[in-house]
Amino acid sequence: MKTPPINDVNLKVLIMDTDFYALHALNGFLAWDRRTRVTHLSENVQQMWDYIGRTPLAELPNIVMLGVDYIGGPQFLHDTITDLMEQIKDLRVICVSQHADPDMVEAAAEANASAFFLKSDVRLQIAWAIVYTLNRDLVVTAGIAKACAGRFNRRIFHAHTLPEMRKFPELTERIRQALKLCVLDGMPAHLAADEMGISLHTIRGYIKEGYRILEAYDETEYPVDMTPQERAFMRITAFADETGEGDDDSHPHILDAPDAKNN
Repeated sequence: MKTPPINDVNLKVLIMDTDFYALHALNGFLAWDRRTRVTHLSENVQQMWDYIGRTPLAELPNIVMLGVDYIGGPQFLHDTITDLMEQIKDLRVICVSQHADPDMVEAAAEANASAFFLKSDVRLQIAWAIVYTLNRDLVVTAGIAKACAGRFNRRIFHAHTLPEMRKFPELTERIRQALKLCVLDGMPAHLAADEMGISLHTIRGYIKEGYRILEAYDETEYPVDMTPQERAFMRITAFADETGEGDDDSHPHILDAPDAKNN
């Protein structure tokens, strides 16, 4: 199942999460990917409904990402998703959580949510994960698949599991660190050099070599106006098989960030 070309995807995303830090981290990660445009951040369900109520039809989101840890339980989650999908045509609802609660997953599945992700599983791959849901019925992360193994809900039983993160075996530890600081964290090269205890010339060499390695493992066509840093971020955070062809969802995999602590 082929992922749509980058220029063909333009998603408006509303994020609702009562966790302030998670809310802004998700916003930051999605901002790197031009396929996703965050149109509103809501700190609670009422703020979400207030925004939807005053927003013109053309600006309503295509994607609502719901942080469900403190949303009020399975029934409230089910009703919220149902109401959202009645309010907004062709909406896709993606649930994100710190915990793998099978009752919450089943409530989301029964309300026709498009995905249920553990935050610790999906990490930096959140934009790729959103796009991965577009042509699939229900998508879960590995931790959710494992927690719900005993459930017999039809959609959960047949859910697609996100593939593994792409591996770059040629990247050395120092090049990975340089890429993390300058690409994932957005740190200027001179500050990253100070952090690593190396010269500006050396870190620039690491970044240049890192870009070369990332490009060697990627056949994706990127827009001509995309910066090298944008392309590097998308390559680092891509799935091993972002086309979705040949992925075996009967064998879920845990997603890990590339030798970097979770941001």
